[in-house]
Amino acid sequence: MADESTAFTLVLPVLPLDGEVVLPGMVVPLDLSDAEVRAAVEAAQAAARSESGKPKVLLVPRIDGTYAKTGVLGTVEQVGRLADGDPGALIRGRDRVRIGAGTTGPGAALWVEGVRVEETLPDPLPGQVTELVKEYKALASTWLKKRGAWQVVDRVQAIDGVSALADNSGYSPFLTTDQKIQLLETTDPVARLKLATQQLRDHLAEQDVAETIAKDVQEGVDKQQREFLLRRQLEAVRKELRQLNGDSADSAEESDDYRARVEAADLPEKVREAALKEVDKLERSSDQSPEGSWIRTWLDTVLEMPWNERTEDAYDIQGAKEILDAEHAGLDDVKERITEYLAVRKRRGERGLGVIGGRRGGAVLALVGPPGVGKTSLGESVAHAMGRKFVRVALGGVRDEAEIRGHRRTYVGALPGRVVRAIKEAGSMNPVVLLDEIDKVGSDFRGDPAAALLEVLDPAQNHTFRDHYLEVELDLSDVVFLATANVLEAIPEALADRMEIVRLDGYTEDEKVVIARDHLLPRQLERAGLTGEEVVIDEGALRKLASEYTREAGVRTLERTVARLLRKVAAQHELGERELPFTVREEDLRGLVGRPHHVPESAQDPAERRTAVPGVATGLAVTGAGGDVLFVEASLADPETGAAGLTLTGQLGDVMKESAQIALSFLRSHGAELELPVADLKDRGVHIHFPAGAVPKDGPSAGVTMTTALASLLSGRLVRTDVAMTGEVSLTGRVLPIGGVKQKLLAAHRAGVTTVIIPKRNEADLDDVPAEVLEKLDVHAVTDVRQVLELALAPAGAVAPEVPVAA
Repeated sequence: MADESTAFTLVLPVLPLDGEVVLPGMVVPLDLSDAEVRAAVEAAQAAARSESGKPKVLLVPRIDGTYAKTGVLGTVEQVGRLADGDPGALIRGRDRVRIGAGTTGPGAALWVEGVRVEETLPDPLPGQVTELVKEYKALASTWLKKRGAWQVVDRVQAIDGVSALADNSGYSPFLTTDQKIQLLETTDPVARLKLATQQLRDHLAEQDVAETIAKDVQEGVDKQQREFLLRRQLEAVRKELRQLNGDSADSAEESDDYRARVEAADLPEKVREAALKEVDKLERSSDQSPEGSWIRTWLDTVLEMPWNERTEDAYDIQGAKEILDAEHAGLDDVKERITEYLAVRKRRGERGLGVIGGRRGGAVLALVGPPGVGKTSLGESVAHAMGRKFVRVALGGVRDEAEIRGHRRTYVGALPGRVVRAIKEAGSMNPVVLLDEIDKVGSDFRGDPAAALLEVLDPAQNHTFRDHYLEVELDLSDVVFLATANVLEAIPEALADRMEIVRLDGYTEDEKVVIARDHLLPRQLERAGLTGEEVVIDEGALRKLASEYTREAGVRTLERTVARLLRKVAAQHELGERELPFTVREEDLRGLVGRPHHVPESAQDPAERRTAVPGVATGLAVTGAGGDVLFVEASLADPETGAAGLTLTGQLGDVMKESAQIALSFLRSHGAELELPVADLKDRGVHIHFPAGAVPKDGPSAGVTMTTALASLLSGRLVRTDVAMTGEVSLTGRVLPIGGVKQKLLAAHRAGVTTVIIPKRNEADLDDVPAEVLEKLDVHAVTDVRQVLELALAPAGAVAPEVPVAA
């Protein structure tokens, strides 16, 4: 410990050290070209002339213009020339000196008073101090050996004093100025040695970490160099093998050089950046790494996408309309919509408005209608009329959301979604994509594909569509999406809201004849190996096939019937039973395809008609297969054998059951006004039945039909055979509007009905019904059930003698 009683005062010139620290025992050369250093040395020399001994100076660290509180007494050992020829002095540090007040002295130097710090240690040294000395020497020897300073190791081992050993660390180049000042200002030798030991230990730990990192880096570099060399050798071997086998080395190398392919491809900027990043990963990965295979597959997919390929639209509006008319009969709504789209797109192109807000002028249409009306084939005709590529995407039964958005690349067998695959298959960014059977999309634990379609079919979002596999933006705003569905209600509401709904409600009989003559017959003749000269089906036979052998909204069954007829003719010819050419007439149909399956009620014998007895009325309904007629039968139970109340059969839904309750309540409350024996309804059970009991039925539009059937039953008046009706009924007898008027009127026309009763508020829907159908139907728009009964019930003279009673 320092003994303040033995310390004494010195007066010394100050030699400032900027950014340097000298500890006792150190010998340092100083440049005398510095004015302050020269002034201090000269002042010390002047003072030494009057005193015996070597010139003395006070070495004080100066940091940012501030002097330290402790300095070192130094003696000028020698004055001469440094190695570079400049004047210099060799100074040895002796003792620590606490700096006091300033004073005066010879020369231009700054003179201060200082107190020398004397240090004393017990003798012998305690065991802890001895161990500390050994540790420091061991650490210092380790560090010196790593630097190759073997000659210094012996000198450090020869130092015995604790203070001298601690001050010897001042030579360490890794110590900062602040660390050296801390050593300088620590006057206790043992504490100073502990500090020096800790600093040396920390430095060695940092050096070990740095050496470990450097070793790892070097090993990695060596591995990459070896791998690079082996790859080059492997490429050379492959090249020699290709030359031996006669393969083109240039084309093989070009196929492997993804970087060159990406740079040569016409890719959007963001896609190019993403592809180049993947190429960088590929170059760093090894052949054995599974990631390399994923990256190659991804790059192949990206390079195969037609990022900037587009087909020019055919802006011949009249020509497009003629193509649609030639390939499809009827379907005027769809044809008009496509014509409108082409006209608007042409005007946008002429005025430079092809791209607005990053979005192009695509379209999203939903073709909703019963099976067999030509929804799917219409998509191909639209593409033909527009001059675009056509791709069909079948969505029926799809339950995995990844089918739309794609799989993540990390999965084995990952693929992009069906939308991306359709674009790639089409080879252009603006094809016509037919999303077939969009109402048959399901959902389970793998997600909801309909939800994934929300972005695809949203014109406000699909210009930045992201597939999970590609993970780059894909512009779908120029694609014309045509979705097909049989039932609009089966499409999720949010998805239906994003599409423009176009209804295809089925064909009239005349349209079916035209379609059969111009499209179905030529196709089936070719499939049967016949020609138009060998077999001819006259128009009367086609009309009978459409009206009596098939009863459907579309023409699929009609085509199968035509195919069956032609196969029969071809087989008879091969068996020698019929000569060709042959013309098929109405009277030949029974022998070729059997009896008619759907004879209109009006064509049946009056006694065999369903409405030949009171209590039976003809209604109209809409199913997934289009419009259809629906018969309603009512009966009263015997008061002695049947329980009172209402019985409903025919697999009816809740809404239809409520309509039956309303019809019965209306007749009970207004029976006297309608001159009906409503007393029978009090004690006798009422049974209402809808035939075709295996088919589920629901909806409010059978209300007037049930009311008419019950009124017919109570009054004993028959319901007219040629009358069909539809409409919802209220408790007050009002006839309320319903949906599907066009489909229902087409069904009535197919069934041979001539008079149709509809709600007054549905009168505007008659504009959608083909004119040729309206000409053959007598449509009555009514507001009250009383009007329905007046129109539907036959005169009193045609009543049956007895009211039917249920067993």
